[in-house]
Order: sequence, then structure tokens, then C-alpha cells
Amino acid sequence: MLTRIREVRKAKGLTLHEVAARCVPPTTAQTIGRLETGTRTVSVGWLNRIAAALGVGAGDLVTLPDRADLAVAALLGPEGATAPRKPLLLAPPAPSPAMLGIVVEVAQSDYRAGDQLWAERLAPADFARAINRDVLAPRGVGGFSFGRLVATDAGRVQILPLSPGARQLVFDAPWIAVVRTLIRAC
Repeated sequence: MLTRIREVRKAKGLTLHEVAARCVPPTTAQTIGRLETGTRTVSVGWLNRIAAALGVGAGDLVTLPDRADLAVAALLGPEGATAPRKPLLLAPPAPSPAMLGIVVEVAQSDYRAGDQLWAERLAPADFARAINRDVLAPRGVGGFSFGRLVATDAGRVQILPLSPGARQLVFDAPWIAVVRTLIRAC
């Protein structure tokens, strides 16, 4: 099986040691290196552990014949745009079961009309992971609030709407969805 572990790790800016420490249970950098190079066989269990450590789906770590990856033409760094030293590929975003979509119809804050937002649904125990991020939270039957999550306490959320001068909202939420991916048509 061809893996893309090294490509994804480098794209995330992580070292072998950092990925090894993020694995549950933690492992060694040497083991991650062997899995990257194919010196050690990658089992489904290892693939899932490394994917979780990198914050991606397991499918993002393997080369799939039916997925069209995008070749990286340039890297934007401190010296400007430069060509990659070796071929790099970007995997297209893939939704997970916890994802939901949001469509922006009218420009708000940094979002433009037509933007598509992919958001990850979180349970109350994970709300703190979304502080200072844009979130969608259900309010009543068919209603939602969208804005910056400023605080959370035992299932109560404090959301600052994106509209200038809007007042902070405080309410109980059974779940929130934190924006993870912005797709913008040019």
C-alpha cells in the first residue's frame, strides 16, 4: 500500500517526534519514520492512529486510484513563490460523518456570498476546542446562531455574532459545529 504519511506530516509542519507523541498511545519517531518509508508495513490500526495524530482521515494517508489529487506547483514562503524540491500532491477535502455544510448567501465579516463552509460537529465535552473559532450552534426549532465562540461552560456557549455592533449571545447548545474548511469560488 502506498502511503502519503510523510507528505501530510510535512504539510502540517510536524516533525516525526511530534507525530509520535500525538499518537495514542505514544510511539517513537523511529517507528513513524519506518511507516513513512515503507520499511515497516502499515496496518489499518497504524493508519488510524497516525491519521488521528495528524488530524486527518485515514483515507488522506493513502493513494487512492479513484481520487484526483492536485499537483503542487509552488510553495509560498518567506522568499516568495518557489518550486517544490520534489513532487508534492494535495488531497481534495473529504467530508467525515461529523461534518456539515454552511452556505454564505450574504457577505459577513471575512466571508463572501457564495462561500461554502465545512464544519465539524462537536459534543459539549469538546466545545473548548472551538474557542476563538467561528461556529454554528442550534437554537430552538430550526434556528441557529453563527459567530465567534468566545467562551463555554457546561454546555452553555457564548457566541459573538459577526455583525458589527451585535450583542453576545449566551445559551445552552446540544452541539456546535466549528468551521474547518472554507471553499471559495473566484
